[in-house]
Amino acid sequence: MSAIDVYEPFNRGLPPLKKYAKQLFGRRAFIAEFAKSELRRQNFGSPLGQIWLVLNPLLLSAVYFLLIIIISGQTDSARYAHLTAGLFAFYMITNSITAGAKSVTAGGRLILNSAFPRIMLPIAASVVELFKFIPTLIVLFAIHIILGLPITFALFWAIPLIFIFYIFSLACAILFSCINVYFRDIQNLLPYLTRTLLYLSPVLYESSALTEKLSILKTINPLYPMLDSWSRVMVKGELPFAADVFQSLIWTLALLAISSYLFLSREREFAVRI
Repeated sequence: MSAIDVYEPFNRGLPPLKKYAKQLFGRRAFIAEFAKSELRRQNFGSPLGQIWLVLNPLLLSAVYFLLIIIISGQTDSARYAHLTAGLFAFYMITNSITAGAKSVTAGGRLILNSAFPRIMLPIAASVVELFKFIPTLIVLFAIHIILGLPITFALFWAIPLIFIFYIFSLACAILFSCINVYFRDIQNLLPYLTRTLLYLSPVLYESSALTEKLSILKTINPLYPMLDSWSRVMVKGELPFAADVFQSLIWTLALLAISSYLFLSREREFAVRI
């Protein structure tokens, strides 16, 4: 006789976390298959789809690089590497925000007809964006070789930084998926939010170019220390500042705790609000 999961109602606060985590872990195969099906839907499984996945941010970086040349009148190969590396990482995070925001409302039929931990939906959305980010690392490595950028042991720091990127993007996906259930217009604001984050983050410019008056961005923008550390590792071959890594971890863990609490304490209402 197979086991039956019984979802008991609760009015406020969190569900039993130990039981919830066990149910979530037991459905890890579903998360993987759900993510794979979404990748196939986006034509990621075809060669052309994979090429466009890399070609799109490369073309975007070329456009921004041309804009930088026109405005500043000068630039160099390291600047292009910084721009490309920053855009790849930045769009993994912002694409997770956009996909995560729609994950719960788009899964309305699944929510109404099945009993499962709802947080699986934004998790699957963030996993999709992680899978789409991985091929871009090959392109970054090729750019690194072609431009003759330094190859040092500091490059191994890319692994923990990618982990931080993913957890942060997951936290954002969870947060905005919950917000979008109550305020559907948030999807219309997301393009402006992500574009603002792009201009406030060290992607189109290097951290050293920031003036003293704007140094507050290093504190209030959670993406700033992450992307600055990413550039130091991937472009300069230097170790990231310990303070930046610590600040990135604090931002990531705090946002994950807050977004998870909001989602778990509200997910029982989703079925009547979708």
